[in-house]
Amino acid sequence: MVFISKFLLKASKNVFLDSLTLRLKGGHGGNGLGRYGGVGGQGGAVVFIAKEKATLRKILKKYPRGEIRAGDGEHSSKLRIIGRRGPDVMVETPVGVTIISPENGKVFAELNEENATFLGAYGGSGGCVASDWIGKYGQDWKLTLDLKLIADVGLVGFPNAGKSTFLKAISKASPKIASYPFTTIQPNIGIINYPDYRQISVADLPGLIEGAHANIGMGHKFLKHVERTKLLLLICDINGFQLSPKHARRSCLENIFSLMKELEMYNETLMDRPSILLINKMDTEGSSKSYEKLKDQLKHIEETVNDCPEEIRPSKLLEFDKILPMAAKHREGIDKILTEIRRSLDLEAERKLLELEKASVR
Repeated sequence: MVFISKFLLKASKNVFLDSLTLRLKGGHGGNGLGRYGGVGGQGGAVVFIAKEKATLRKILKKYPRGEIRAGDGEHSSKLRIIGRRGPDVMVETPVGVTIISPENGKVFAELNEENATFLGAYGGSGGCVASDWIGKYGQDWKLTLDLKLIADVGLVGFPNAGKSTFLKAISKASPKIASYPFTTIQPNIGIINYPDYRQISVADLPGLIEGAHANIGMGHKFLKHVERTKLLLLICDINGFQLSPKHARRSCLENIFSLMKELEMYNETLMDRPSILLINKMDTEGSSKSYEKLKDQLKHIEETVNDCPEEIRPSKLLEFDKILPMAAKHREGIDKILTEIRRSLDLEAERKLLELEKASVR
């Protein structure tokens, strides 16, 4: 069993881990000592604490069997009438973890801030007169740690749209880049550093495919990371995209609508999120002419959406703060995009501040 666990851990070491189910056991309460009225020590607890540098991978490495047990309480004795409490186990989790039941999905806690804690399993009480001097078992159950990345900006697009190239152009991140789909198979985080030391985090999410909202491919695994971003950055190839010969080739406009559809079907509230549309690969032949046509279509988007295939037609449209062209490979248009990202985030922060002020007045 240990060999299998180590083999699986080694084989998956390069895979981004964003969900982990653990069996937690609180410590057994120590037995009491009836003839002296001694009380057994309380069993230790398993406690989760959020830390910026923690990862689910580190937890799995430390507990390869997926089982965490706290220490047992001390038995009462003639030398120590009141038994000592069993040692607690503090488990460091990444910031952004949601703790849920693997059985029914019930959410118990969200650890979104540094040092936020959650009692994962309580220890059993020590033996006393009420328990006939027998210590109680600690809590024994399973919990799932589900990680959703917390970033200011989330990059959303179909495979090969240029998300990784864009992330590399705006930050020091080093995502894998190639001219074939699915070069990004796990989320990457990049940091934009502005001259005044302002920093904005950007999450490059693996490319979606049509049907991602229904968990086709790894839809839910990828889309869930969008939920905690403040700004959506949709990236589309001006030349359109075709996943494979078996799939229909979609124009740039159709891909825009299809991305909206996937976001809407996964979580309709995402359609109210601030967003910017980036049209990439403007360095390719015929791109300028195609972009002019696209701009005209987007000006009349309420009408053009009715002409797109029904299976990719969203019922609600994103309202883009800006629509910007770029050639990420050559950093063309990047400076303006960085300015607009910051502006959109600042405007959203001001809007939320005004809402809080209005709510406090009421």
